[in-house]
Amino acid sequence: MIKDQDLAGFQHISVARLSPSVGAEITDVDLARPLSDGELQEIRTALGLFGVIFLRGQEISPADQLRFAKAFGEININRFFQPVEGFPEIANVQRQPDERGATGWYWHTDHSYDQVPAMGSVFAAREIPPVGGDTLFAGMAAAYEALSGGLKAVLEGLEAWHADTVCPEVANPNVGAAFADRLPGLDTAGVRAKHPVVIRHPISARKVLYVNSGFTEGIDGWAPAESKALLDFLYAHATQPQFTYRHRWQQGDVAFWDNRATWHCALDDCFGYRRVLHRITIEGEPLKAACT
Repeated sequence: MIKDQDLAGFQHISVARLSPSVGAEITDVDLARPLSDGELQEIRTALGLFGVIFLRGQEISPADQLRFAKAFGEININRFFQPVEGFPEIANVQRQPDERGATGWYWHTDHSYDQVPAMGSVFAAREIPPVGGDTLFAGMAAAYEALSGGLKAVLEGLEAWHADTVCPEVANPNVGAAFADRLPGLDTAGVRAKHPVVIRHPISARKVLYVNSGFTEGIDGWAPAESKALLDFLYAHATQPQFTYRHRWQQGDVAFWDNRATWHCALDDCFGYRRVLHRITIEGEPLKAACT
C-alpha cells in the first residue's frame, strides 16, 4: 500500500493520493509549457509510486501533449487506432453516440504482448459524456504484496505468454466486427511475447504482478487447465475493491499511467454520448524478473 511517507520529498509538484493502492493527482503543473527537469523527474517518481497520475484542468494542444510524452521516452506508433489528424503519434480513442461497446472494456495493460512492453500511456480528455465512460485502475504492486508468502515464491519462478490475439476484439470475430471502424488494425494482430509473472518495477523497484486478463495467454510450461486456474485466481484477487480506483473523467484531464504497474478497464456505460480521448503510448524497456 502507498504510505504517507511516500509523499515526502516532492519539491516541484504537489501530489495527493486518490486511493491507498493506486492513483494520485498532481497539481501546480501546467502542461501547456515546457516543464523543468525537476518537475519531470518528480512526475516520473510519482508515476512509479502510484501507477497512474492525473493532472486536471489542462488546456493543451496535441503538440503540448506530445512534448510532454516525449520527455519520458520514444513514442510507439499505435497500429490499431486511427491517428489524430497531423499527429501520427497520437491515437484517436473515440466512441460515437450511436456506437455500442467500449474499447478496452476488460481488465488489461497495454502492449504486454510486445517483446519490450510499453512504458506508459498519456491520455488527454477531449470530449467527455455528462455521465458514464469512467475508467477503472488496479494497482499491481499492492495486489502482489497482499498475496501469501507461499504463493509469492511460486509466482516468482514463473513466466507467462502474452498475445494480442487473446483480447476479445480479436479473439471473437463478432465482437471485433463492432469495433472495425474504431480499430482498423485488428487484422494485423498476431504478436506474442513471454515475460516474468512477477517483475521488478524499473522506477519504484517494487515487486509487481505482471499478467492481465486482456492479453495473457497462459503460464509457460503449465497445462491449460492448471494455467487457467492460477490466472483466474490472480485476476479475481487483483481486481478486489481495495486495489482499485475509479476515475471520473472531466474535460481537460490528462492521465498518465504506467502499463507495468497497473491494469485498466474502460466502463461500457455511456451509450448515447460521444467520448473522445487522445492517447500517446511511450516505449518501455526489457522487463526483469523480481528475483534477479
